Amino acid sequence: MKVLKFGGTSVGSVKSILSVKSIVEKEAKRQPVIVVVSALGGITDKLIATSKLAENGDDKWKQSFDEIVDRHYMMIDTVITDNTAREQLFATIDILLDQLKSIFFGVYLVHDLSKKSYDTIVSYGERISSHIVAAMIRGARRVNSLDFIVTEQKNGRHILDSDLTHKRVCETFANLSRISIVPGFISRDRDTHDITNLGRGGSDYTAAIIAASLDADVLEIWTDVDGFMTADPRVIKNAYTISELSYIEAMELCNFGAKVIYPPTIYPVCVKNIPIKVKNTFNPENPGTIIKQQIANDFKPIKGISSISGTTLITVAGLSMVGVIGVNQRIFTALTNGGISAFMVSQASSENSTSIGVRDADAEEAVNVLNSEFAKEIETGAMFPMHAEGGLATVAIVGENMRHTPGVAGKLFGTLGRSGISVIACAQGASETNISFVIQGKSLRKALNVLHDSFFLSDYKVLNLFICGIGTVGSMLIEQIRSQYEELKEHSRLKLNVVGIASSKNAIFDRDGLDLSHYKEMLQQSSPSNIELLKEKILGMNIFNSVFVDCTASKDVAQIYQTLLEHNINVVAANKIAASSDYQSYIRLKNTALERGVIYRFETNVGAGLPIIGTINDLRNSGDKILKIEAVLSGTLNYIFNELSATVPFSETVRLAKENGYSEPDPRIDLSGTDVIRKLVILTREAGYQIEQADVEKHLFIPQQMFEGSTDDFWAKLPSLDKQFEAKRQQLEAEGKRWRFVAEMENGAAKVSLKEVAKGNPFYNLQGSNNIVMLTTDRYKEFPMLIQGYGAGAGVTAAGVFANIMSIANI
Repeated sequence: MKVLKFGGTSVGSVKSILSVKSIVEKEAKRQPVIVVVSALGGITDKLIATSKLAENGDDKWKQSFDEIVDRHYMMIDTVITDNTAREQLFATIDILLDQLKSIFFGVYLVHDLSKKSYDTIVSYGERISSHIVAAMIRGARRVNSLDFIVTEQKNGRHILDSDLTHKRVCETFANLSRISIVPGFISRDRDTHDITNLGRGGSDYTAAIIAASLDADVLEIWTDVDGFMTADPRVIKNAYTISELSYIEAMELCNFGAKVIYPPTIYPVCVKNIPIKVKNTFNPENPGTIIKQQIANDFKPIKGISSISGTTLITVAGLSMVGVIGVNQRIFTALTNGGISAFMVSQASSENSTSIGVRDADAEEAVNVLNSEFAKEIETGAMFPMHAEGGLATVAIVGENMRHTPGVAGKLFGTLGRSGISVIACAQGASETNISFVIQGKSLRKALNVLHDSFFLSDYKVLNLFICGIGTVGSMLIEQIRSQYEELKEHSRLKLNVVGIASSKNAIFDRDGLDLSHYKEMLQQSSPSNIELLKEKILGMNIFNSVFVDCTASKDVAQIYQTLLEHNINVVAANKIAASSDYQSYIRLKNTALERGVIYRFETNVGAGLPIIGTINDLRNSGDKILKIEAVLSGTLNYIFNELSATVPFSETVRLAKENGYSEPDPRIDLSGTDVIRKLVILTREAGYQIEQADVEKHLFIPQQMFEGSTDDFWAKLPSLDKQFEAKRQQLEAEGKRWRFVAEMENGAAKVSLKEVAKGNPFYNLQGSNNIVMLTTDRYKEFPMLIQGYGAGAGVTAAGVFANIMSIANI
């Protein structure tokens, strides 16, 4: 035989209760079944709320009671189709409802809700629902659990009288019917015969008691989920059902917030080695989760991640605790006497402090009882007053294989640290099946996501991207990510999740990932945004494994890097402003990234997709020293001087550079050497020298007045330079030379200038918008290292940014 328990959601609606009927009748064809049912979904809460109204003398209790009546009447009218059976059921239910109404009225008259009255009131949910289910299922017999579930009073609480209950269960079910319907949760006091209950979740316990007493083949808990999940699916979208758990693993997960089954349920069946199946009433074909003694072929170090929000950590501290026997006994005796449960304990080996995790609702009372217990020690200064810190959450990773897998704790805390999540307290038992820790409540979602991903409970590594800027580089990057998404997912097990996109005026966000095929239309329809709103939204999402990607040239955007890094958000920047700003800001960004364990990448600041900064870093990290840098770093200027000819004047080459996307929107930034100076400053800093932009010696090639006024003024004045440039070009051509705007650094001293280079110089044959960098180092003195290639263009710059993103994914 087997025992099936159906929770409140399973009997909460017409659709679900008819599913119960189908499941039970199908199972009963195979073997006898005992079916334990809860109250209709929400009814127990409604009974409690109505009793509170009555206790407070509020006439609204009558309306609330009528709603309870209507709820049950509607269910009966819908699911009981036989007229005779329906009339008989109504007669039975009306008697129970009349009793219930009388109790409510009595509470209302005396304005007092005794424990006895409370227990009796809440029992009516299961008493009524079991009658409905018994009448609905063909061949079912209702068996009253008040006749065989027995409790006794100990320390002011009703607890199960195991021996007497076992005896009465065996007697009651000696002649087993094909289908027996039993109300869960409710019980009767052994001595007073008053109605009592087994506590919230007690229907699970009822089912386990019956299964253990009768040596059932299996206990099935039917609920509204497919089984135990690797994590809360409301938080972790790719959490999945755990097919098998040991009794210990299931107990640990239940105790830490996995509300799939009531924790005491496990013990009675565990002793008898009776498996528990957790199944979904709304998806009965799903295999669910099976809980048993031994799990075969079980290699995962952890099985699941569970959590309890609303945690308060109370710290008992004082020098008088060190080496004194009995302090912890006093702590837990005081809490026990106060009816307070501590679900986590962490004690320093020095013994001068003990931290206790309690629920927020119990925090104030816990502080009071502990302050009272240690009042004399606090008064003399031997101990400190209790310190309570709220707004916390407790997380547990659970798995019996942790004891066989070295490094689980290290991986746990390393993962949290890299995500910027501080652990306030932690605890691990010697059995090594559970590591519990307390964090700030605001970090809970992020912690669950990053741990789920880190311990490979997910199928993929996920990187969450915020992309700022949808100009030529930004839009090209988004298209590259879109086109590579499936390839990376299939072959690299990597999901690049674009969770935010911002233009200069609008921004869109979606924690689950944006549709990159329609992001421009979505941006147009979104609300206006600005840099402060963007920063607040990114920080507010508090998303794990996140990367901010800056494809703008905005100073305002660059100014938020520091805040993002401080919140453990990686930064990839095509924007040169931050890395070329004042040295203290630059080094602060680098140091913050190092200290926080996050990444700040800006490879495309110099040379677009060329590996220049990375190469310099590799040389330095291997012990080499950069002595000299000679480079053509402006693809724009190189393009201009390469296109210059007898038929294409200087002004026209500048215009072509802008039209072809090589120059900045305002070409004067390129012509002034500002862009090259920024790049040279970045390279010099990465080479290990402290430098500011003002330290760079500048030798410019067009008059200062060209940089004054508007861009329209600039374009109007530009042709006036054509004649002199053509004359000089003819002279260079006759001498076999070419112009190159060269950036140079030697032992920390830097300059930029327009130089004439002859044949044989590595810069002479530089084509189009290409860049070239020549590095002279301790190792590369006689033959400097050359890096050459495309140094401008949206495609290669976007590809360089993409490569930086991938470097973070591969860490």
